[in-house]
Amino acid sequence: IGLVYLIWRIRGRKTNNPDLPPRWGLLFLFSYLAGLSHILLDYTNNYGVRPFWPFSEKWYSWDIVFIVEPAILILLTGGLVLPAVVGWIRKSPVHSVPRGRLGAALALFGVVILWGLRDLEHRHAVHVARTGSYQGTAPIRTSAYPYWWTPFLWYSVAETKDSCTTMVLHSSHSDISHLQIYYKPAETPVTLAAKRSYLGRVYLDWAQYPLVQSYRVTDSDVVAYRVQFQDLRYAYPDMAGRAALSASVELNRKLEVVGETFGSRRERLSPPD
Repeated sequence: IGLVYLIWRIRGRKTNNPDLPPRWGLLFLFSYLAGLSHILLDYTNNYGVRPFWPFSEKWYSWDIVFIVEPAILILLTGGLVLPAVVGWIRKSPVHSVPRGRLGAALALFGVVILWGLRDLEHRHAVHVARTGSYQGTAPIRTSAYPYWWTPFLWYSVAETKDSCTTMVLHSSHSDISHLQIYYKPAETPVTLAAKRSYLGRVYLDWAQYPLVQSYRVTDSDVVAYRVQFQDLRYAYPDMAGRAALSASVELNRKLEVVGETFGSRRERLSPPD
């Protein structure tokens, strides 16, 4: 609200009625709606949001659009830019009211239509994954995550007692490809120590399909073990290189944490006394 008031003052209150006082209550309501719309956008993607933090740490996600969805960016940018361009071409008055209302309404309507299509195909993809059999075992739970360039191609994860199976499926005709089985590693004192670390607790609280694997380090005098955390919902088969949004915890021989890494950011801790 303060920023809006500052812009209003800088522009010299160039409105049809300069003496009309600002409606602060309405501006306050609009600011809350803007914040809630941001949470809604985050909820629709495959990363998620914690809307009730700090009272609840639970993550929620709709999983119908990619983290960065080009179609939504095009719709919203078009709703913002096109009315200004059309007004400039037509040389409409600066104070014409309300400029851009139709463009904004059409952009929001387009986003809702996209969500509806994505939700329909998402439900179909989850159903296809749920009705499958994985090494003769029915899945405990299944999920489907979107590709950004098409609403019909989905990356899916199916969990059983002993493993997680990832696959790519086409929701329109139920084709399945790129099956990959990840067996759940046995718990060890090393993995348990890493899970108790700060990064381990935070990561496991957020991850939907965590895969935790430990490796022995032989080229360091400080680090004895490296424990890798990966969320299989981002193990897309066509993503080469380092697993997206992965993390690792480094431990010494006493199973004390000496380093933490999330993505490419590494934090080296001082060795404990």
